[in-house]
Amino acid sequence: MSKRPLILVTNDDGYTASGIRNLIDAAKKYGDVIVVAPDKPQSGMGHAITINNTLRLQEIEVNDVYREYACSGTPVDCVKLAIANILKRKPDLILSGINHGSNSSISVIYSGTMSAAVEGAIEGIPSVGFSLCDYSINANFSACLPHVEKVIKHVLENGLENGTCLNVNFPKYKGEPYKGIKICRQAKAVWIEKFDERHDPNGRPYYWLTGYLQNPDKENDTDEFALSDYYVSVVPTQYDLTAYQAIQKLKPLE
Repeated sequence: MSKRPLILVTNDDGYTASGIRNLIDAAKKYGDVIVVAPDKPQSGMGHAITINNTLRLQEIEVNDVYREYACSGTPVDCVKLAIANILKRKPDLILSGINHGSNSSISVIYSGTMSAAVEGAIEGIPSVGFSLCDYSINANFSACLPHVEKVIKHVLENGLENGTCLNVNFPKYKGEPYKGIKICRQAKAVWIEKFDERHDPNGRPYYWLTGYLQNPDKENDTDEFALSDYYVSVVPTQYDLTAYQAIQKLKPLE
């Protein structure tokens, strides 16, 4: 390459999170890094954008290796603002994460981490979302990094199909290296949700979302299967939500 690739890094856990600090260190080896990340946790925001409030941007650090900004908005806001107002040219790669917690299966729909990568795909930019299946504040990201770098290198060298991004999930670290990488499909699982009713000091009710993932999809080609077998799962993900198989059945409506 005649010049180093330009890499935009973001996340949904906020710019101080351990996951993004590890991702920045990995990305710096492969290009010039610009960080635009939320100034506070934005988990579960999906593809939300800010339209009824102001967006603020604070410069955090500028040095010879990378520039970093904290944004008051969502992960998608971060990507949009970076492309429109911060970057002098379109980035060669967008990296989101490393998320504290899984974004496999149906969780991709709700994930701010993955929505940032999907926004990159909409813009025609190769994009990858990384997530570690460990919600602990002390989660160990070290085992992820060799595979993060392998994915970064592959995407920079080979690109991605237009309109797609990658959803990469790592099993919770068990003290030994991961078995490898599996290219998978998204498991057909769903969240079984419950709203716990609680009461504030004034006796007024409020609700706290709880639940668990129910996975009836037991095939061995899914992300959930790969993760359970201690492999890194990689799912090609697209933003086109058209149910093409239903088009012909709906033709009588015309």
